[in-house]
Amino acid sequence: MLSWDDFDSEDTTTAPAAKAAAQPSAPLTDSPVMENIAEGSVEDARQISADDSDAIARAKAALDELDIQEGLDDLEGSAARVQVGDKQMINARADLNQLVPFKYEWAWQKYLDGCANHWMPQEVNMTADIALWKSADGLTEDERRIVKRNLGFFSTADSLVANNLVLAVYRLITNPECRQYILRQAFEEAIHTHAYQYCIESLGMDEGEIFNMYHEIPSVAKKASWGLKYTRSISDPTFTTGTVETDKELLRNLIAYYCVLEGIFFYCGFTQILSMGRRNKMTGTAEQFQYILRDESMHLNFGIDVINQIKIENPHLWDDAMKDEATQMILQGAQLEIEYARDTMPRGVLGMNAAMMEDYLKFIANRRLTQIGLKEQYPGTTNPFPWMSEIMDLKKEKNFFETRVIEYQTGGALSWD
Repeated sequence: MLSWDDFDSEDTTTAPAAKAAAQPSAPLTDSPVMENIAEGSVEDARQISADDSDAIARAKAALDELDIQEGLDDLEGSAARVQVGDKQMINARADLNQLVPFKYEWAWQKYLDGCANHWMPQEVNMTADIALWKSADGLTEDERRIVKRNLGFFSTADSLVANNLVLAVYRLITNPECRQYILRQAFEEAIHTHAYQYCIESLGMDEGEIFNMYHEIPSVAKKASWGLKYTRSISDPTFTTGTVETDKELLRNLIAYYCVLEGIFFYCGFTQILSMGRRNKMTGTAEQFQYILRDESMHLNFGIDVINQIKIENPHLWDDAMKDEATQMILQGAQLEIEYARDTMPRGVLGMNAAMMEDYLKFIANRRLTQIGLKEQYPGTTNPFPWMSEIMDLKKEKNFFETRVIEYQTGGALSWD
């Protein structure tokens, strides 16, 4: 190990004369010699000298060929200071590198909230889960099915979301404070995928079986395939917005990923795992899902705000055809999640059954519709799981399982009793 004492200690073997020679007699800036050395032009620095290696000479020669006008053209419209009115959610020409002044304070606040909510999977104790999972009579077959199915879907779904954010959404959203939050969200999606892997590894599951479930289990595969069809076109690096049709394509993607994939497809699994935790089963896994759900709730709220802001700035996109298409997307998502609920719960389990879950998903679908200004399609539906709303509340102190989480704090600062 390096010791700073080794560097701080005086070298007693150095000759006094050598030490004296090493000490400057005056400050460097006062030296006429140094001043003369500092003089010279940029062009002089670029000259190839006899002492230059072949690699250095080629590097200097290459810079002589650099066309700076090409770079300046890329920065066209960025020379002036950005005004708030220059900023837009999509198709803005304002400099994306100028974060302030903010136009959407809510986006910056969500970024700050996301940073304050930081956590890591290894902070959660999985000991009780491991013992329960390995016990022959620890869980019923129906309960084991729920754990496997959800880890299989979520481990894929969060990767799909992250890919969509990084390869498509970040590039096409032209507001820097929103981009700042998207970067935070992408990191959180990586943490979620890490959490699922951590659970799978801790429980000693067959990793091939779990991670390939979206290929092999129809109810899981259908949800993954539905989401992928909305990202194919905008993931093309040549795809650009700026026309009515391409702007609508981006809007479809945002509705698919925020309102459906994160806003509906996650809710059956979250409810199942958290219900298991409320019964003091798989408490570590449930705790991971609790943190993930809180992150996803913020992602959802951010996405809803982005969608609604695009509608405000581009009202021509939100025509009757787009409204009908958005309604159909949310209804299709609810139907796929209902089918997934029936697959994961062929019988009643954990104080719930597929019929109750269907009511809950219809309630959630109504909520997503109204959040983006559309009409409810399941009138009179109520929430059979009100405790889920409590879990999603970031600001309330919660008593869960065998530990108590005080708020949702920065990693390493989580407070446990």
